[in-house]
Amino acid sequence: MKAAPETSDMEKPKTTHLFGEFLVFKGVLTHLQLSKVVDEQRRFGGRLGEAIVRLNMMTEEQVTQALAEHLSMEYVHFDDISKINMNVARMFDEAISKRFCLVGIGEADGRIVVAMADPLNVIAIDTITLKIKRPIKVVIGSAHEIRKAIEIIYHGSDVEEQRLRELVQTEGDRFDRDADEKVESILEEAADGDNDSEEEAGKAPVIRFVDLLLSQAVKSRASDVHIEPQEKTMMIRMRIDGILRDMVPPARNMQGAVLARIKILANLNIAERRLPQDGRLKIRTSSRDIDVRVSTLPTIYGEKIVMRILDTAGTSHNIDKLGIEPELLAVLKNALNQPHGIMIVTGPTGSGKSTTLYACLNHLKDPTVNITTVEDPVEYRLAGINQVQVKPEIDLTFASCLRSILRQDPDIVLIGEIRDKETVEIAIKASLTGHLVLSTFHTNDAPSAITRLINMGIEPYLLSSSLNLVVAQRLVRKICDKCKEPATLSEQVLKRLKVDPAKLKDAKLCHGKGCPACGNTGYHGRLPIFEFLVMDHELRELVTATATESQLRAVSRKKGYGGLLESGVIKMLQGLTTAEEVLGVTFSEDIGDIGVEQKGQTVVISETPEK
Repeated sequence: MKAAPETSDMEKPKTTHLFGEFLVFKGVLTHLQLSKVVDEQRRFGGRLGEAIVRLNMMTEEQVTQALAEHLSMEYVHFDDISKINMNVARMFDEAISKRFCLVGIGEADGRIVVAMADPLNVIAIDTITLKIKRPIKVVIGSAHEIRKAIEIIYHGSDVEEQRLRELVQTEGDRFDRDADEKVESILEEAADGDNDSEEEAGKAPVIRFVDLLLSQAVKSRASDVHIEPQEKTMMIRMRIDGILRDMVPPARNMQGAVLARIKILANLNIAERRLPQDGRLKIRTSSRDIDVRVSTLPTIYGEKIVMRILDTAGTSHNIDKLGIEPELLAVLKNALNQPHGIMIVTGPTGSGKSTTLYACLNHLKDPTVNITTVEDPVEYRLAGINQVQVKPEIDLTFASCLRSILRQDPDIVLIGEIRDKETVEIAIKASLTGHLVLSTFHTNDAPSAITRLINMGIEPYLLSSSLNLVVAQRLVRKICDKCKEPATLSEQVLKRLKVDPAKLKDAKLCHGKGCPACGNTGYHGRLPIFEFLVMDHELRELVTATATESQLRAVSRKKGYGGLLESGVIKMLQGLTTAEEVLGVTFSEDIGDIGVEQKGQTVVISETPEK
């Protein structure tokens, strides 16, 4: 934290004239601007500073610094959250901290130092003074930074990590003492089926560990949690922004019970360790419930568990906020407005296909339209839509569901995944009889989806008459806004990206240097890149004539639809992602032309292509 020089030790700040007049006196605002701010405050309420920020006349940090100077108080900037005394911070309940937008940060001269967004809130000062029964010293911090600090203090990944470490160290021994019979390792005995019982899984240390693990996963924005037994230990990894990161494992003597606890929560058979199982559980937070999909897999060292976190709050199902370029978004909406036909979203697992399709369903959702989905599994629950879960064990397959759905008077049908010829044939039949069909497929790009469907045995003329749009997509990590800084690219990388040097004049090439907010990775969040294959008369004729992938791709490029590489380069030139991310997820169509130059009779590879 950075602090301005302290000019007053007053416990409760006092002001002698209006803050707005002070800003005019300082030359920060004019009288005309102040008049507009006052009008804004009267219309929408809030403090004067909030109105100034809403009108973009000053940033929140500038307003906070000016208020500190006006009140002759100390201003703190939370650039390093680790310097906050967590014991002091947790003297206040989370509810009080959020209610009054304040956080305890330390001690000074026998008083508790409290950072407040509104240091003139006498009720807040009196409330926390009575709460802790100690004198306090008020300093000023921006509301945004205080709210972020509150999240980290009570729920943040760094703090949860430390709490997990403390729990592993202190509760492992307590778990031993509470056990009826002391064992060397629950994990070892679990393999023999002796100690992995509900009784052990219900002990307090195990419950606390699993709760903290799930809480940390949600706060870290993890999409998956991997619990992997090894020969003598256990690995826990979380996939954050598409990358797996090691986390704190449980104490060795708790490991078997942790696995049992998760299986109990997911309503799985804890006695069955030889076969894979699938289940679901729900995480309850103060603001929402989060679904978790649980999958178990027997390995040579025991059961591996993967939990998929399905947090709708962390996923946008608004088609306008997917990150699609405006021109392509118009094309997508036009395809969705068609009365019949098939739209396919293709890409590998974890590329955001389901998110795109759910956003499309939200766009199409209307009380006058009957929408039915067939999924395996149903990842997100959507109100107003009929969702069917496939159950192959009772012969409730995609094909059998689709045959029944077509007798349910649907307007729009979503097929979770095209897996076989029968499913495709029913989807084509549905589209030709006046239904709009949406589905996903697993191919590397958009043109290869067509050739793959033909290779599955689908007649080209049926495919050409029913298919409207194929969208290929990938996810690239987004540069962290907190540590973003300008970057430059070498000529070899620019050549690999096929970037026109003229476009670099207006480009905003950046990278993240790493900071606590992004876990020193330089990235925070992900965004999609797309390739569109829009079916028109020319492409339909090529499909009917069983054209090759390269022919379909060439025609699409001539019509102005770029590939995944071109979409990634656009995001890179906008300063949203890096060249490394784009090259890491896209496939070059001309490998032989990249990084190779001719010197006499010798071919020299100037740079090894990245994976």
